[in-house]
Amino acid sequence: MGNILLLFVCLMLGIGLRWLNRMPEAAPAALNAFVINISLPALVLVQLHGMVLRSGLVFAVAMPWMLFAVGCAFFWAAGRMLRLDTPTVGALMLAGGLANTSFVGLPMIEAFYGRAEMSVGILIDQLGTYLVLSTVGIFIAAAFAGGSVSRAEVVRRIVTFPPLLALAVAVLLSGVAYPHWLNELLGRLSVTLVPLALVSVGLQLRLTALEGNVRALLTGLGFKLVLGPAVIALVYLLLLHVSGETVRVTLFEAAMGPMIGGAIVASQSRLNPPLVSLMVGTGITLSFVTLPLWYLALAAF
Repeated sequence: MGNILLLFVCLMLGIGLRWLNRMPEAAPAALNAFVINISLPALVLVQLHGMVLRSGLVFAVAMPWMLFAVGCAFFWAAGRMLRLDTPTVGALMLAGGLANTSFVGLPMIEAFYGRAEMSVGILIDQLGTYLVLSTVGIFIAAAFAGGSVSRAEVVRRIVTFPPLLALAVAVLLSGVAYPHWLNELLGRLSVTLVPLALVSVGLQLRLTALEGNVRALLTGLGFKLVLGPAVIALVYLLLLHVSGETVRVTLFEAAMGPMIGGAIVASQSRLNPPLVSLMVGTGITLSFVTLPLWYLALAAF
């Protein structure tokens, strides 16, 4: 419950600081840069180090990749139908195609399924969601940001993306124990992610941003909270015929609100930052209503 309260408090702090005019205009960009270059890599180094992938968890790890692929196809088609501009479509792909599988997902798994199932959530988050963001997500950000970006530049952005570098280091050092001081340092740096990211979202969240973004917002939230997880549930339960507690936790993770990391990357790439902030702020809030409904629905399988 403490983690969930932290989400709301940090979001409100960002809104309050903007309303009081206590932060410079460049503050969100600075906070986003710290999150991408420091907080996220520290989190990956802590959570992925020494993690073992069991064959039975393949479907869990595959879920974020499938969700993002379905999301990209859906938002590309929706963008053409609704005549959305290119940056808005890219923003929807990154904010609506990636689920908040860690900072909302892990506390929710503990609350609904128990602490024993949190290891499934961690694998989904690190080998699924963050790996998608660090590779395909960066490609989408570069492709939809506008301007001419060469293939070499896209590759450079992917291979130099700090969370992806941290992932490679964590895997390479999986058999090496971190010294106590390093574990403590990485842990302290990683916990800065949620406060700074949500304060940044709050600083950028403006109700005036609804003007011109209502259709895009409803489309993004409709997919992220309802349609997207429903498609994954259809594939897993009815087409692949997989079931069990791990599958229920996996589908529950698919129903989480928008991923903060994906929103930060979208904002850094100038993919309609006002829409991205609305997606995160309203999406996380609404997910506290939709997630219990998903839990009840999944209990039948």
